[in-house]
Amino acid sequence: MAWGKARAWARRHAAVIDAVFAVLFVGLFFMGYFFGDKDHGPGPGPGPGFAVADSAPVHVIAGATALFVLAMRRRWPERLLILDTAVSVGVMAATGYRHPLLIVAWLIVAYTFARRTNRGRAWLVAGVCIAAMYLAAGVFGAGGWLAPDNFGVAAWSIAVVAIGDATRSRRAYIDSVEERARRAEATREEEARRRVAEERLRIARELHDVVAHHIAVINVQAGAAAHVLRTRPEAVGPALAHIRRAADTVMQELGSVVGVLRGEDELDEPTEPTRGLARLAELLDSFAAAGLQVEHRQSGTARDLPAVVDLAAYRIVQESLTNAQKYGTGRAQLAITYAPESIRIDVGNAIDEGAKTNGSGYGLVGMRERAAATGGTVTAGAVDGRFDVHAELPATVKETS
Repeated sequence: MAWGKARAWARRHAAVIDAVFAVLFVGLFFMGYFFGDKDHGPGPGPGPGFAVADSAPVHVIAGATALFVLAMRRRWPERLLILDTAVSVGVMAATGYRHPLLIVAWLIVAYTFARRTNRGRAWLVAGVCIAAMYLAAGVFGAGGWLAPDNFGVAAWSIAVVAIGDATRSRRAYIDSVEERARRAEATREEEARRRVAEERLRIARELHDVVAHHIAVINVQAGAAAHVLRTRPEAVGPALAHIRRAADTVMQELGSVVGVLRGEDELDEPTEPTRGLARLAELLDSFAAAGLQVEHRQSGTARDLPAVVDLAAYRIVQESLTNAQKYGTGRAQLAITYAPESIRIDVGNAIDEGAKTNGSGYGLVGMRERAAATGGTVTAGAVDGRFDVHAELPATVKETS
């Protein structure tokens, strides 16, 4: 944690750190250069390969150049590498010797440049600079073309550029791995949120379909019971019986949904079988008991359907007839057609102009969502005083994205 904070602080204050480093480096270099061992080579330098003429202007130029390129190396690494090379070539041409401060500064800037640019650019620019310094040493240097320090400086320069390039490649690889990990984590979180949202919609749709029909039946029967309570007391019993059966059914279906949410490990007994068109007769009987007369017509041979299609068809019929009961005139038409590749459902009813249309609209949305989940479609709308629902579902489930 402390190391991470230190790195973050260093990145925020990189310019200040570079300036301090440049001042300390150049200062310590000249302290060691002038107060070190002067018994080597033809000048005050530390050895024959890095000796320069004892000229104050040369030291001032070298020191100022090194100070500038080291302090600003992160901002303009390529330009400063070329600047250091030009000054080094100029010093070599003027004195016949390399200035060690310029060489060390060149190596530091070259490493920074190789780390911060692409491989081709790094080797192109650095190669030209290395060749220029080698040619200058061969033309103006005291040792000639084959002097050992010429090969040594060239070798060190190439090695530093290679190290910088390798560091850049490793850093890029690590960054790409971290980015892939970040994207994978974000994708997992997004997928989890998407699944949660889909599950919430599925549960809401299921609860709506389960509750709406039976509550509508209970509402109708309760109204009928209140209406005949004084005039026909003997009719109250059947109405209350219908209410009790509808309440029992909705409680069973709610228990089934809640049981699924609790998880299989917590279920003490199996849930109610999934409703499908095989239970259509029971559904029509419940509507008949609630006062809705349904004219049912079937075409084609009934056959087993995939569970998701079977449930979707049942719920579409249930929701359509529930709406017909609430907003219609007490009569509805239901047509189910079994085609070779699909099953078609048509539900229609006349609209009661006096009925209150205060529904939420979730029923129609739920029908469309159920159909889309199977690869089918639902269209619904009012035309000329009638409300018609048409659904077409595939006989096999199609994958949808």
